[in-house]
Amino acid sequence: MTDAYERAVEAVLFAATEPLTRDAIRAHVGEGDVRGALERLAIRYRGRGIELVERCGRWHFQTAPDLAHLLRRGRDEVRKLSRAGIETLAIIAYHEPVTRAEIEAIRGVQTAKGTLDVLMEAGWIRPAGRRDVPGRPLMFSTTPEFLSHFGLNSRRDLPGIDDLRAAGLLDPVNLAFDQLAVENPREED
Repeated sequence: MTDAYERAVEAVLFAATEPLTRDAIRAHVGEGDVRGALERLAIRYRGRGIELVERCGRWHFQTAPDLAHLLRRGRDEVRKLSRAGIETLAIIAYHEPVTRAEIEAIRGVQTAKGTLDVLMEAGWIRPAGRRDVPGRPLMFSTTPEFLSHFGLNSRRDLPGIDDLRAAGLLDPVNLAFDQLAVENPREED
């Protein structure tokens, strides 16, 4: 039967994001026989799916070495989205369905094909048919994965202009110029 102190040591180790020294464990659970609790826990977990191990004076739970192969999968590679990617995604989210030419008109620069490819590989945008104009350009829209990734129930949950301004996400220089234009309208020659 485990005592309350041993249970507390076990809980601290289970919740820890990194291996802990005995002193760090003691700082969480208070004075007591940390060494004895660790030894008893190590014995209890020996031969199970997870084991309590000590490396360089620090203790942590790890998967049993003979079961590690079960957890090996292709790791998702975390890639940072470029500024062009962020701008393109925002334009698609706020203006969908939108064509590449419309994205470029809003951004004021050409959009690299790779930018759209990265957003499609992430599962955040998808082709949404063709615009019924000469050339029939492909349109893009966001996906349910986009909404899920950003914690949105629908596109209506996207922040509005006032929300963006309050969060400081709008360019203050452009806002200042807009304010000057309202306060001092240009007179026509």
